[in-house]
Amino acid sequence: QVHVVESGGGLVQAGGSLRLSCAASRRTFSSYGMGWFRQAPGKEREFVAAITWSGGTTRYADSVKGRFTISRDNAKNTVYLQMNSLKLEDTAVYYCAASIREIATTSAGYDYWGQGTQVTVSS
Repeated sequence: QVHVVESGGGLVQAGGSLRLSCAASRRTFSSYGMGWFRQAPGKEREFVAAITWSGGTTRYADSVKGRFTISRDNAKNTVYLQMNSLKLEDTAVYYCAASIREIATTSAGYDYWGQGTQVTVSS
């Protein structure tokens, strides 16, 4: 069992930046692929970014490529999502998830989920 907790959400103006953090409870955190997803009101949860256990491989949704960066610090059991050049359409609840697979880009590929953190981008 892996318990993950997101933090760092908030209100930001369009064009601004935020960094989300996801702290995991398990000492074997470095064995899990990690991902970020988001869900906007009235929409389905969508993939944002993913990273392998080593951090050597990452994947991004086309909508965030070049603006968001996923990274991890296995010594701190933490994965990050740096979000730059935020747009109104980035407003959503952002979820962190852990996968027993090396990397995954769909919700079905993840085994443990956090409760989410709200990101609101204003004009």
